[in-house]
Amino acid sequence: MRRREFVRLLGGAAAGWPFAVRAQGANLPKIGVLWPGAMPPVSPRMESFRLALRQFGYIEGQTVAIELRYAEKGVGQLPELAAELIRQQVDVITAFGDLAPKVAQQATETIPIVAICDDIVGAGLVASLAHPGANITGFTILSPELSAKRLELLKEFVPRMSRVAASGIQRLAKRK
Repeated sequence: MRRREFVRLLGGAAAGWPFAVRAQGANLPKIGVLWPGAMPPVSPRMESFRLALRQFGYIEGQTVAIELRYAEKGVGQLPELAAELIRQQVDVITAFGDLAPKVAQQATETIPIVAICDDIVGAGLVASLAHPGANITGFTILSPELSAKRLELLKEFVPRMSRVAASGIQRLAKRK
């Protein structure tokens, strides 16, 4: 199985596992989306999210409902929005960024959370990528744990490569 297919399968499984145990009924399964921005996610984020769900057979309004909440009044509103999603009895919470997943994790120990953030380990959301634990799993973009694997893949794709440059923008900003 190719890596990208595996990642898609894993993401679909993480988003879909609560639905697998729920019997089909009049109520649609609900996905809560906790967005830290002051406005709804800009294109193509939600479209990509819906497309990925559709690839696994979940169609908004037909087989699943999406409850989107975003922090119009600032990130201080996130706990209130997470509580609102819990009252809506969502089956899973998808939280974006480093703060929203942490807020969701503090709000519930029972509803599964799929975090999509820069560094899921560095943000303290999980102990490790191999064993996330509790009710949270997700995707990470900048995790240092993945850097070696990225270099390995790059070397596989470009075997004659002898040098690689990496930006340390975050580290430079902290030094000032």
